[in-house]
Amino acid sequence: MLYRKMYEKLLNWKNNRPKKALLLTGARQIGKTFLIREFGRQNYESLAEINFITEPSAALIFGGDLSVGTLMTNLTAYFRAPLTPGKTLVFFDEIQECPAARTAMKFLVEDGRFDYIESGSLLGVNYKEVQSYPVGYEETLQMYPMDFEEFALANGAQRETIAYLKERFDQKAPVSEAVHQTMKELFRYFVIVGGMPAAAQSFVDTRDMGEVLRIQNDILAMYRQDIAKYARNDKAKIKDIFDRVPAELNTRNRRFKLSDISKTARVNRYENSFVWLADAGVALPCYSVSEPKVPLRLNERSGLFRLYMNDTGLLCAASMENVQFDILAGDLTVNMGGILENTFAQLFRANGFELRYLNRKNIGEIDFILQRGKNVVPVEIKSGSGYESHAALNNALSVPEWGLGEAYVFCLGNVLARDKITYLPWYMVMFFEQERLPEHLIVEVDLKNLT
Repeated sequence: MLYRKMYEKLLNWKNNRPKKALLLTGARQIGKTFLIREFGRQNYESLAEINFITEPSAALIFGGDLSVGTLMTNLTAYFRAPLTPGKTLVFFDEIQECPAARTAMKFLVEDGRFDYIESGSLLGVNYKEVQSYPVGYEETLQMYPMDFEEFALANGAQRETIAYLKERFDQKAPVSEAVHQTMKELFRYFVIVGGMPAAAQSFVDTRDMGEVLRIQNDILAMYRQDIAKYARNDKAKIKDIFDRVPAELNTRNRRFKLSDISKTARVNRYENSFVWLADAGVALPCYSVSEPKVPLRLNERSGLFRLYMNDTGLLCAASMENVQFDILAGDLTVNMGGILENTFAQLFRANGFELRYLNRKNIGEIDFILQRGKNVVPVEIKSGSGYESHAALNNALSVPEWGLGEAYVFCLGNVLARDKITYLPWYMVMFFEQERLPEHLIVEVDLKNLT
């Protein structure tokens, strides 16, 4: 079984009290169903599963009265097996096909007999409307394709090595040359294989890139079928945008140009199509900001953006230029900037960052502007050997009113800290995470002066 960090989050959810239902969402083929099944088998006496695509008749359970008594009668009758209270996980897969099941979650959670996990792949596209969301009774977790750390572990990297690299990252100290070269090679494999579990598992088992590519093309075909099935409007526009992502990332500034689709295209006419792809989890928008100051969201320029694929392996497969051969040979310099950038967009998003970039005439273009806690951090992604040349980064750091305290360059070199800029090898991205509030933040309020 491939290691997934989400498993620990599922364990935390199981141990929480009072317990809510868990909604695990994300794009298709990222391993949600497999992970939930394994989690259920290992942590519960019984696992009761309904897939609303393969078992459409199961929607009848929620087709009438949603009182607890009726729901329990219908559920137990449907499963035809005893469900032990307190020891059973009920798993509703492809929940987007049965909105009434989400409405019923409030009553099921209040009843408290069983634990509930829902999973869906297209919950953000409003394919079918939920009449009443179970607010306060449902916790949501977003899942992404495998990240590089998960990929490295699957390919034989030892946890001791990961711990050693984390120590080097924290200390901003160079990595031993042998480990450095090995991890760089493993990262190149990740660029072309990506994080789709089926593709990653095939690579681990066979090292057959032809088989990996076949799996990736099957997933791309499934995504196109989803557009045809689930998109209410603008199916052709959505498909055109999806198919153009590789070409747009190969342009000089990576910015998505609607004129490449139609000379008369306007952002407002295509906005819903971009939103659909983002909500379906198959594309990652990265918006331009007018200046790198918090809060970044207020500085977004919504009409200017880049669009990345949700998985670097799928991007390589969609490029149809046999880029895999160049990357395997160690060449990430010729027309590879967009692919490498896409890899980091995928990994930054999985690490909790919203994606933004900066492009100003008096500054230049900076690949990513990330908000890390209360700080804004500019980040450059370099594919070649001239990674210490970054005029735009230098210009941004010299603007006093922006107050940028640090910047990062991810490159093929080793760890190096120089003034405000830290150079990190590509693989160190696995430790570059969003700062989060503690899970429990207890505060005391002193009201004695009010009495």
